[in-house]
Amino acid sequence: MYQSLLKSLNRLNPRAWDFIQLTRMDKPIGVYLLLWPTLWALWIAGEGRPSLANLGIFVAGVVLMRAAGCVINDFADRKVDGHVKRTEARPLVSGKISSKEALMFFAVLVGISFVLVLCTNAQTIGLSVGGLILAASYPFMKRYTYYPQVVLGMAFSWGMLMAFTAETGELPAAAWLLWIANLLWTVAYDTYYAMTDRDDDLRIGVKSTAILFGAADRLIIVILQGLALACLLLAGARFDLGGWFHAGLAVAALCFAWQWWHSRERERMACFRAFLHNHWVGLAIFVGIVLDYALR
Repeated sequence: MYQSLLKSLNRLNPRAWDFIQLTRMDKPIGVYLLLWPTLWALWIAGEGRPSLANLGIFVAGVVLMRAAGCVINDFADRKVDGHVKRTEARPLVSGKISSKEALMFFAVLVGISFVLVLCTNAQTIGLSVGGLILAASYPFMKRYTYYPQVVLGMAFSWGMLMAFTAETGELPAAAWLLWIANLLWTVAYDTYYAMTDRDDDLRIGVKSTAILFGAADRLIIVILQGLALACLLLAGARFDLGGWFHAGLAVAALCFAWQWWHSRERERMACFRAFLHNHWVGLAIFVGIVLDYALR
């Protein structure tokens, strides 16, 4: 159904597919990785019954801001993507979309997202500015630091804080445990992603945690994943989450073990599959949270 919708859009306008590729709407993994943690926070903030209005706002906001993030990422990388096998055919590299068009499209996506945020409250609107700064600056970080994945983790976790303020009007200290947990998890899975491009990145001078960690990459990923689970356990205790939540964390731990084993040869596509597999981690934790509140 989703692919049929994309094909329909392409039939409406011959350039639609170029913009679909630019926003990665044909590859929804990024939406999932951004959506699940946002829903964790929204469900916890709403004690299992989040506002339907906030649910709609944040789901739509996730889709729009992920698309905007992809656009600004490709704009930032437009001069290096052509040297990387995985990205050499992207629309900005091939000239199908101009830099000016990309920036205008980014502004439109951000503008629509901001209109959605205006439907919440003042505290959430204020927080959204920080989220925009992080989302817009992340793509440029790989030129200056080996920790662009940390900036990505901060950006991907920002919606969790906004979910709390939108739902409750407050930002409890325990919400930061969720934020830290997601940051750690994001650095871990995006390091797997960066491992797929490590050879190309070394050649063109782009920095990443995959390059920084070197031969210790998988060990550090496992440590980050373990710390993320520990933070989630602490957050669960603070929010009085029980057995179903812990079951979700157990499934997540099994997923981490599968990723570690599957990537043992550090083969490029195996690392990419390990990255993609994190969709199930986020889903398992979300299902655990939903069941924990629903079956009390």
